[in-house]
Amino acid sequence: MTQIALSPFYRMTNPVQDYAWGSRTALTTLFGLPNPEGVPQAELWMGAHPNGCSLVELDGAPTRLADLIAAHPEATLGAATVARFGALPFLFKVLCADKALSVQVHPSKAQAQAGFARDNAAGLAANAPNRNYRDDNHKPELVFALTPYQAMNGFRDFAAILALFQRVAAPSLAPLVSAFAAQQTPSGLAGFFRALLTLQGHAKEEALAALHAAALAHREEETFAAVLALFEQYPGDVGLFAPLLLHVVTLTPGQAMYLGAGTPHAYIRGTGLEIMANSDNVLRAGLTGKHMDVEELLSCTRCEPTPAEKIILAPSMEGAVQHFEVPVPDFTFSVYPAGQHELHSASAEVLLAIDGELSLVQGGASLSLQPGQSAFVPAATGHYQVQAKGRFARAGNG
Repeated sequence: MTQIALSPFYRMTNPVQDYAWGSRTALTTLFGLPNPEGVPQAELWMGAHPNGCSLVELDGAPTRLADLIAAHPEATLGAATVARFGALPFLFKVLCADKALSVQVHPSKAQAQAGFARDNAAGLAANAPNRNYRDDNHKPELVFALTPYQAMNGFRDFAAILALFQRVAAPSLAPLVSAFAAQQTPSGLAGFFRALLTLQGHAKEEALAALHAAALAHREEETFAAVLALFEQYPGDVGLFAPLLLHVVTLTPGQAMYLGAGTPHAYIRGTGLEIMANSDNVLRAGLTGKHMDVEELLSCTRCEPTPAEKIILAPSMEGAVQHFEVPVPDFTFSVYPAGQHELHSASAEVLLAIDGELSLVQGGASLSLQPGQSAFVPAATGHYQVQAKGRFARAGNG
């Protein structure tokens, strides 16, 4: 590796995305970040994504992290990451949902590459609203709850889906439910899912009215309580059926979930840390006013049940350190407790102070972070020490 005069640590200035579903108070409450205009602050991005690149200070001037990496790829990323990915392979976020995000599925790497090429060949602009693929990468992701965090994740068992829809008892849904009951297979679920997503006119209105009535009658159940909350946010949307199809789960602070390619999911409410492959590919299945391509969505959806016991991702413990192991090389994610830690950067890392001051030290160099602040640690930094007065998160790639 070429040795250059990189600092061992760079304080990051991170952009905040003000999507409409974001919270107006979460970043202020958790981290003291100001929001004088009271706008919805949905996501704080830590990384080098072109749609929201962090800044670092270089020679006294604010510099895009992507430019620092491009100027010194091996020293910042490490030779192995440069060879495999060519760029920082992950995007790290604080996600603050006050309203539900769209029900969505992310494509596999191969699907993203093929879809991106098709959209390019069709001449679709990079920001075209009817474009399915924004880049050629997959988007596996992990979310770690900082507050109670409600979400939907993965299809329920076939029998559980049928039981819930039978309780809705909408005449317009009866033939769809019967067809699925007669074919309780992935292809049967795919057909049922397609039929729900393409409901139109009177059939859609009748089905949603019956769903609302059932939710009112069973509002003490988490599933139907979620339906009622979503009705207030997205009236008339076919995504309102999602809680009957997907597991509804509320993570307690400190719990995490992994979401791989082909798994339908949606975040409903809460604040968490989210890390993902460096991609913006989303195929939507409701709870949205944005573009929905049902056939493309279904081609990327695994219409198979997700076992309930596999939704929560149990960490591998190293003392009191939580390592959340994922089946992709794009990112690693760990949460460390207060105390002193000896760390080594083999690839680029981002450290985020969660609930206490954090000091990074190497020789005579040091950097202090307050809760909500983050640092970029180049691969060339190698061995360094962390003194933590509270928890901190460590993102990297393996």
